[in-house]
Amino acid sequence: MTQINYHNVEVRQQEMIVLENVDLKIEKGEFVYLIGKVGSGKSSLLKTMYGELDVHNGSAEVLGYDMARIRRKQIPALRKRIGIVFQDFQLLTDRNVRDNLDFVLKATGCNDKRKRQFRIEEVLEQVGMQTKGYKMPHELSGGEQQRIVIARAILNTPDIILADEPTGNLDPETGRQIVELLRKIRANGSTVIMTTHNLQLLEEFPGKVFRCENHHIVEQPQVDKASIENLENPEDIENPEDIEVLEDLEKLNSPAESLHPEIQENNQ
Repeated sequence: MTQINYHNVEVRQQEMIVLENVDLKIEKGEFVYLIGKVGSGKSSLLKTMYGELDVHNGSAEVLGYDMARIRRKQIPALRKRIGIVFQDFQLLTDRNVRDNLDFVLKATGCNDKRKRQFRIEEVLEQVGMQTKGYKMPHELSGGEQQRIVIARAILNTPDIILADEPTGNLDPETGRQIVELLRKIRANGSTVIMTTHNLQLLEEFPGKVFRCENHHIVEQPQVDKASIENLENPEDIENPEDIEVLEDLEKLNSPAESLHPEIQENNQ
């Protein structure tokens, strides 16, 4: 089942073309990476998927919504079906973990307190944070905060998870654990779309890969780095895209983009 289908789409930021001629098809249950340099359009593309940025030209469909014609009053219903994982967490600092999650459930229309409490405990257990519900955000490590952000993203059992550099502020091992967690969530039925600069993750956790480059997006075949490094002569590499991926592996510590949308989650 196709959940996202873009054809010949143009993405703009303040009238500047970020991506053009975007053709993108993502099926239910896929694990998808968006890679590319800072400013190449990865975050902007994600924003078009939940209505933060308009699409221009072509056709764009997300979970049955025509993103070129979607009305503002329809966007909250779309966002209830999409979970967003922010690189910089965006937890409410004046309340504890449970209250952060309860705020989202109330804002998205769940008025039954017992149902909210049950769902909160359920998602905390799912992300391995069942003993941290009473903690304030500042009392948690970066990895723990990211787990809470993922718990927040899955509260409404979304069809799609959008994760913008979810490992960007974490050490390598913690980042790896976060990707493992996202993979488990994907196994439970959610499609996951993740932007990343850490291409080592692509080797350990394979998925469909799209590269944003020169205002375009192209599907990138998976590369077996070890087999290429074992070649005696670089000329033996037949696919020039493989060389590009190997070059990118040298840039694992590039600064990451942040995603700072103000999402209106309450029903309208």
